[in-house]
Formats: sequence, structure tokens, C-alpha cells
Amino acid sequence: MIKVLFVCLGNICRSPLAEGIFNAKVKSMGLDKHLQSDSAGTSDYHIGELPDERTLSCAKRKGIAIQHRGRQVHRTDFRDFAYIVAMDEHNLKNLNQLKEKTPHPTKEVYLMRNFVAGSTGLPVPDPYYGGEKEFEEVYAILDEALDGFLNHLKEAHPQLAEKGK
Repeated sequence: MIKVLFVCLGNICRSPLAEGIFNAKVKSMGLDKHLQSDSAGTSDYHIGELPDERTLSCAKRKGIAIQHRGRQVHRTDFRDFAYIVAMDEHNLKNLNQLKEKTPHPTKEVYLMRNFVAGSTGLPVPDPYYGGEKEFEEVYAILDEALDGFLNHLKEAHPQLAEKGK
């Protein structure tokens, strides 16, 4: 089982949406027995809370179910997850600082939009202070980036390409 962790600041907007989209794509590809995901935040602002209502609404419009409660990234996540994917540079920096305090200081942490040609280094913008439009834009960004990420996973793990046929 290959485990993936998506990370944003509060774990109520971007990362649970990434988790939901990823899970839907994985299921549609028949890879749900081989790939598993979760999401977390670098802050402790929303531990135990449901995702933002606008996140849930956006996902529902796309036919995606999100079953998640906010949690903060933990040191053990660097051991438990093969891939940790940050939504922006700020969270990438926080993750890289945290991993230095773990037995896994060389673990690579990825930036979500680096899986889209021409978007390297760009953030997935935080829609928290926006409205439905911003959440729809984030959905579109994540949808494209997750396609690229899944292609990366298939290249890195050829057995996934075989199982997903």
C-alpha cells in the first residue's frame, strides 16, 4: 500500500479537497487497494473540525465525498507516508522544518503544482477568504495537479500502471 498525505495550513480547505479528489480518481482507476491518502494541516487551528462548508459544497457538486476531520501533521507522518505533498511554499517550509526533528530528515516533501508542466513552484491558493469562485478555481488546480501526480506515481511504481488497467 502506497500512502499519500496532502498538507495545507488548517486542513479544512485545500488538503481535504485534494484528498477527496485523489481518492475519487484512485477508485475510478481501480487502484484503491494500492493507494491510500489522508490530509493534515501544519497548524493546530482546526483539529477535529469538519472541512469548510464551501469545500464540502464544491466537492459535492463534483460528486466527491469527503469524510475527514481536521488534524495536524505529526512527526510519525514522515514514517507512515511514502509521499507528503504540500499545497504551498509556506507549508512546504514548515514540513521541511518538522522533518528535521524526525528520524527521516531526508524524506522528500513535494509541492502539489510541481506535477503540472509550467506550474513548478506555484502555490495552490488558499480559498479560505474567498467565495465559491475561489473554491472552484482550487478544485480545477487540484484536479489537474493530481492527474500529474498520479502519472508520477505510475512512473515511479510501474506495478500501479499494470494494476490500473
